[in-house]
Amino acid sequence: MSTVNSFGSKDTLTVGSADYEVFRIDKVAGYEKLPFSLKVLLENLLRTEDGKNVTKSQIESLGSWVPSADPDTEIQFTPARVVMQDFTGVPCIVDLATMREAVAELGGDPTKINPLAPAELVIDHSVIADLFGSENALERNVELEYQRNGERYQFLRWGQTAFDDFKVVPPGTGIVHQVNIEHLARVTYTREVDGKTRAFPDTLVGTDSHTTMVNGLGVLGWGVGGIEAEAAMLGQPVSMLIPKVVGFKLNGEIPAGVTATDVVLTITQMLRQHGVVGKFVEFYGEGVGAVPLANRATIGNMSPEFGSTAAMFPVDDVTLDYLRLTGRSEEQVQLVEAYAKLQSLWHDPSVEPNYSEYLELDLATVVPSIAGPKRPQDRIELTSAKSQFEIDLNNYASMDHSKVDAAVEGTFPASDPVGLTPQDEDSAHERSHTHSSHAPSTASQPTSVSVDGGDPFTLDHGAVAIAAITSCTNTSNPSVMLAAGLLARNAAAKGLKSKPWVKTTLAPGSKVVTDYYAKSGLDESLEALGFYTVGYGCTTCIGNSGPLEDEISAAINENDLAVTAVLSGNRNFEGRINPDVKMNYLASPPLVIAYALAGSMNFDFDTDALGQDQDGNDVFLKDIWPDAAEVQATIDSSIDRDMFTHEYAGVFDGDERWQNLPTPTGSTFEWDDESTYVRKPPYFEGMTMEITPVSSISGARVLAKLGDSVTTDHISPAGSIKGDSPAGIYLAEHGIDRKDFNSYGSRRGNHEVMIRGTFANIRLKNQLLDGVEGGYTRDFTTPDAAQSFIYDAAQNYAAQETPLVVLGGKEYGSGSSRDWAAKGTSLLGVKAVICESFERIHRSNLIGMGVLPLQFPEGQSWETLGLDGTESISITGVEELNDDRIPSTLHVVAEPTAHSPEGKATIEFDAKLRIDTPGEADYYRNGGILQYVLRSLV
Repeated sequence: MSTVNSFGSKDTLTVGSADYEVFRIDKVAGYEKLPFSLKVLLENLLRTEDGKNVTKSQIESLGSWVPSADPDTEIQFTPARVVMQDFTGVPCIVDLATMREAVAELGGDPTKINPLAPAELVIDHSVIADLFGSENALERNVELEYQRNGERYQFLRWGQTAFDDFKVVPPGTGIVHQVNIEHLARVTYTREVDGKTRAFPDTLVGTDSHTTMVNGLGVLGWGVGGIEAEAAMLGQPVSMLIPKVVGFKLNGEIPAGVTATDVVLTITQMLRQHGVVGKFVEFYGEGVGAVPLANRATIGNMSPEFGSTAAMFPVDDVTLDYLRLTGRSEEQVQLVEAYAKLQSLWHDPSVEPNYSEYLELDLATVVPSIAGPKRPQDRIELTSAKSQFEIDLNNYASMDHSKVDAAVEGTFPASDPVGLTPQDEDSAHERSHTHSSHAPSTASQPTSVSVDGGDPFTLDHGAVAIAAITSCTNTSNPSVMLAAGLLARNAAAKGLKSKPWVKTTLAPGSKVVTDYYAKSGLDESLEALGFYTVGYGCTTCIGNSGPLEDEISAAINENDLAVTAVLSGNRNFEGRINPDVKMNYLASPPLVIAYALAGSMNFDFDTDALGQDQDGNDVFLKDIWPDAAEVQATIDSSIDRDMFTHEYAGVFDGDERWQNLPTPTGSTFEWDDESTYVRKPPYFEGMTMEITPVSSISGARVLAKLGDSVTTDHISPAGSIKGDSPAGIYLAEHGIDRKDFNSYGSRRGNHEVMIRGTFANIRLKNQLLDGVEGGYTRDFTTPDAAQSFIYDAAQNYAAQETPLVVLGGKEYGSGSSRDWAAKGTSLLGVKAVICESFERIHRSNLIGMGVLPLQFPEGQSWETLGLDGTESISITGVEELNDDRIPSTLHVVAEPTAHSPEGKATIEFDAKLRIDTPGEADYYRNGGILQYVLRSLV
């Protein structure tokens, strides 16, 4: 709540018969030249100015923003709300539940612990496409989902009743980002403050990188890790630098035969080549008004694939029409219009804001495209798809089979919410595809396969094993979804069928899609080609593609075939989609169906026939591709406001399964000691109201010595759980069968599983060991410093009360923001991470979990300094933080030990302390952000 109003910006806006308190940005000099996204931040600072976290000088800095300057001004952004999905959301609610108990133990009122910013959680990451191609696939997959995740769902249902301002959208409803744009987003938010209704821009952070989909609606928000989301829920601002903003001008109109997916793949490639990491992107120009809202959302969704923080469209009549269509009240629509016009947030194509950098795209130049075989930015024009596949196959056809086995058992079939951000993906996965010394052979290894005694067919390199219409990116967009339905209708009418080796799945992002498919009659056409609905959730895009048929999987692995997946998603990293599939391609929904008909990526749609019609004539893609006018006519006749108001009327109610879940009651949660999904974490054990002074670190040992570009995918537990891993052994000891291990993502509410999976990625290279990949280290508590699991070594160090450090290289913690990358590090006993440079969010997450982030002196590394990881490390100067100071450096002394090479000298250096703000120093002094918030609330 604002306590200072230095600019006299508080005013009243009257819309109809309602009065709203507002904070006018036109009271700040320079506001009119700002991009839309920075105007939203300016209002945020005006409304939250308190003279301490948010100051007059920060507001003036934003008003006088210099577009070309490198970001150096830190501001505190307070989002209006928080959106979560179930994998990343469960730990947030676990922590809130634990805080309630801690408050009670400290003599406070546990019901005081509530989200201070409204939080909404959509359960969409748990459904797996186990069954497909039949009318009971949806029902059976949901049954399996509840069997696997019942404990988590009971816990979330308790949270829904126990916490104020926390709502849960139950399973089987839709994908978080689609539910967000179709229902949750307000564009202009209102809250009661001191007896008045306050109106302000709808802003948010979300625990999924594709939160940026809502940017298409004119709502500023982006993905963060669970720790930042928890902080935002508890009223803590998000610390950020005023970013550079890239203006992206759109001209022209999309030509016939081109889809929104083709546009977004083109924009992704352009922005990735330009370089927009850490920047905002904003779309402007005459062409913006011609971009339908669904297309804007499709573009905004892919912001993490460009690398930008956000990808914003301004508010205009297109926004208002979409709000009306999707069932928002007329009062809300009028408020959005009046507020946007008052605050200069309304799009006027004749006014060009100042931008840091500029790009431009003529939409008329876009051509049909796909992207692959492993990154969203690797766009391929459809006409070149076959020839490019033949080139790319060289990198996959001779992959070392042991690597495939490891991927099947290990981390990469990621049933996990957030993958790598694309800029980190190459270095992160380091697939180590082993090639022979001569040119790799891509000679076909075709093999005959029969499924369930049916007619045999031949599998070869390039076979499309999965064709999935999936992911919020495209399922929220009626133009591509109905184009897919019409293409399916045309194909079925000519007697075409999907190839028998293709796993065909349809996972709509909301039930509205099912409604308009039924109204248009296209559901029957899709089902005729095997595209039955398998669930309302993320499915294939996050690796929840489910298994291939046993016979097909065996043939792929026995013959080392490089088969492919085609999905209408946003991420296609290696190993992500399915452990049997090496090459993954992003494509529009109609092209997903076209590839299911073709059955192979080794296919040229211009010259190769998809099959023959009833008269024996060849049928080509152009013969069944729907006309753009018919797509639009189908949209107009099949989609109406009533569908949205009906499907979202009881969006938080859930089905009978949800309502019949046995759910604990009460203000504090009844933890089940037998649960392997949800356990009370140890963050507050022994905590008192008095802060224990921070102290220097003495006699620490190195747990891991790591190279450059170690990502949060390497650090954080992700994917499936190996039977012989520490987490697998733990689950087996608790009576869990191997088949029921589920994924790390599904068990994020159990710190015991997650600690054991931290630094356990099968591709981690801990350079304390020679030539070993995986979650291993040298355990210096043993006489011969034997190789050991990282978790086991950490337990041995803890028994001796020996603190730990991690040594790293450049860009430590890059990739998706994952809370368990920091939580797991802390719970393993790591007190400091020393590296050459940090990814911004992971650095702040480490501080939030009480871990010191330190950087080697400029131009130095553990290698140049001569650190080999055998040393005993002490870090002095930490005590200065107790005096409300932030020292610029801390002194590090690395002394040789009995495990060090003979004659090794002591190494000393001053490491740069990367606690950058007073707020971060407060978190560290308190032992972490959760402890800080808890003490301030009590």
